[in-house]
Amino acid sequence: MKRCNQLIFALLTLAMSQTIQAAPTPLDRVTVQINEGIILESEVSGMVKTIKANAANAGQKLPSDTALRTQVIERLILTRLQLQMADRIGLHIGDLQLDQTIENIAKEQNITVSQMKAQIESDGTTFAQYREQLREEITLGEIQRIQVQRRIQVSPQEINNLVKIINEQGLKDVEFQIGHILIDVPSDANSQQLDAASKRAAAVLKRLNDGDDFRSIAIAASSGPKALEGGIWDYMNINEMPTLFAEVVGDAKTGDIIGPIKSGSGLHIIKIMDARGLQTQEIEEVKSRHILLKPSPILSEERAKSMMDRFLEQVKSGEAKFEDLARQYSEDPGSAVKGGELGWADPNIYVPAFAQELNSLEIGQYSEPFRSTHGWHIVQLEDKRTTDATDKFNTNRAHQLIFRRKFNEELQNWLDEMRAEAFIDIFEPVSNRG
Repeated sequence: MKRCNQLIFALLTLAMSQTIQAAPTPLDRVTVQINEGIILESEVSGMVKTIKANAANAGQKLPSDTALRTQVIERLILTRLQLQMADRIGLHIGDLQLDQTIENIAKEQNITVSQMKAQIESDGTTFAQYREQLREEITLGEIQRIQVQRRIQVSPQEINNLVKIINEQGLKDVEFQIGHILIDVPSDANSQQLDAASKRAAAVLKRLNDGDDFRSIAIAASSGPKALEGGIWDYMNINEMPTLFAEVVGDAKTGDIIGPIKSGSGLHIIKIMDARGLQTQEIEEVKSRHILLKPSPILSEERAKSMMDRFLEQVKSGEAKFEDLARQYSEDPGSAVKGGELGWADPNIYVPAFAQELNSLEIGQYSEPFRSTHGWHIVQLEDKRTTDATDKFNTNRAHQLIFRRKFNEELQNWLDEMRAEAFIDIFEPVSNRG
């Protein structure tokens, strides 16, 4: 049945392409079939146009249109696979959550939502388009958190080992901006495929050593997760970067090119784009407590928020105690039994909406009900303190660094597995066919 559906789809696509050829005005067409979904040519061309405009504004070089198109299609495929997964598990970002996120973004920028809307529309994007783009970004972040987090195990031994290293050697006071190019090699590659990959890696390495632009080469040649960003990873401390990077960066200097390095996914070439001292030597920790309600088919978004409004009124009037409400109603099992207490933590370990809310509160103050990716919250900031990120390194930060490193690694593994299991058919434009 699936093969029959695919044949029908191919015939329909062929008919559509023939119709487009004969039409006096250009029409949209299907460019990729992914399982039961599609990517339209307008999506591909729109993303290519945006990348070109951004590169022109930044004065960056881009590879050929063919290479850029290939990377854009690959990014759209991975995005669509994640959205399909979100749809399968019933993950949908409702308007209330979206509105709350927009309010948080505006608050972080110290502007009103109306001012934010005016800024967006002055750049040529409608506010409706912005909302849907943001809804997609939130969905991607949440599906990645749900699917990848459960694949990660951080053992007490790993934490103890890192704490011991930190205590003996100190927290490395350098952050590296890494450029990464991955030359893909199939897991069951034969000798010819291995030889071809080695030649591609050697050609890339030669171009880099000759001074060619790294970002342009990465967009054209890399199969890595940051290819469309020119292969550039943001600044990372050696303890939080993927293991492959950490093992080879060591005492490398800005401009150093390392590789090719072989791994299970292919051949890696790494360039140290920049290095800087740690930007934050001290960390402000917060002590807080919260109540969480998770919307569901039984508990609507509106009902959850209404309950939170009522809880806040009860706490402020003295009609109920915060800790009693948390024990009775909160759906965060780790903190509910402790009256909602979260203890001391770096606020950055929390999801963005929660961290932003904490950062906006004064000691003792309660937040208004707000929505994060987890659900609806009320949070109270109980206290603040400043700790030294180098001399007082603790198990919470060790866990955070290890988790970040493993998350980046497992995210790529999960995406690779999804892509390998999916039915994907790419239909080239008629003009590109031989």
